[in-house]
Amino acid sequence: MTGEAAVRLSTGFVRTNGIRLHVAQQGAGDPVVFCHGFPHTWYIWHRQMAAVAAAGYRAIAPDMRGYGRSDAPEDPAAYTNVEAGADLLGLLDEIGAERAVFVGLDFGAALLWELARRAPERIRALIVLNNPYAPRTTRKPSELWAMAARRHFLHLDYFQRPGPADAELADRPRDFLARLYYALSADYDYFDIWRFPPEGNGYLDVLPTAPPLPWPWLAKTEFDTLAAEFVRTGFTGGLNWYRAIDRNWESSAGLPATVATPTFFLYGARDLDMAGFSGRDPLTTLRTHVTDLRAVTRIARAGHLVQLERTDQVNGLLLAHLGALTRTERSAATARRATP
Repeated sequence: MTGEAAVRLSTGFVRTNGIRLHVAQQGAGDPVVFCHGFPHTWYIWHRQMAAVAAAGYRAIAPDMRGYGRSDAPEDPAAYTNVEAGADLLGLLDEIGAERAVFVGLDFGAALLWELARRAPERIRALIVLNNPYAPRTTRKPSELWAMAARRHFLHLDYFQRPGPADAELADRPRDFLARLYYALSADYDYFDIWRFPPEGNGYLDVLPTAPPLPWPWLAKTEFDTLAAEFVRTGFTGGLNWYRAIDRNWESSAGLPATVATPTFFLYGARDLDMAGFSGRDPLTTLRTHVTDLRAVTRIARAGHLVQLERTDQVNGLLLAHLGALTRTERSAATARRATP
């Protein structure tokens, strides 16, 4: 056998930072670590892992703390970027890697932007999807969200209060996931949700009805694999990442304002974070604050789940960026050896 199918995928557990992390791995070579967001598991990256492994890299994707088969501490304070970042550093230690390329989306991207400022020596490069770097706000995020939620339903504010969202989503996990994945895609305008008032509405009340699976970009078997974990666990672990946002804001006060790590950024042309959740000019902000930004790519006809909606293009970009990184490093090493 050759190609992606020839590289076997395995799963197991790693003890790191006081918790047990469930980790999928595929291939051998330089490590590439994939970090998911809400509401996903490691499996959201399975197409990218296969491509990266077939190209000669070691693809690694954990269920982030609170998700899937990883441990899910009860206290929302356990879901800060400090704790989740320590999970990743411990994972590198466990596999004997000094550094890795990290790939992130959604909360995974926000975590990596902070980790690059806390532990830049452990990050060979960042490849970030959809969620651009944004400077620290002058006010707590929860206060900003509460202000916006006076005008319309806003999930960021709704998720802050333990209990209601946990119960609502756990009661209809498959329906919620289908509705949200569809709403986040290029096939729907997510901001149509904002026509609903906050009073009397939960997230399922405002999300659109999803068309029957399969979709052009998501097979029913893939959806079933993702949904099975949330049917088993519920969503509280993932929701706790939202509830730790103010703690992240507090703990990041002394961090550098810029990211110096080599970075590649790609985004869906219809992604909601780029369109409404990342400021008025997210690309200018990104270019201003990421000082070694090596590529920015806009992917047409894609939304938030860009790696599923445009898999071939995303996989091609991942491999191109990994190759460019290696060539640049080799050229720099050759130049250093040639210097008297």
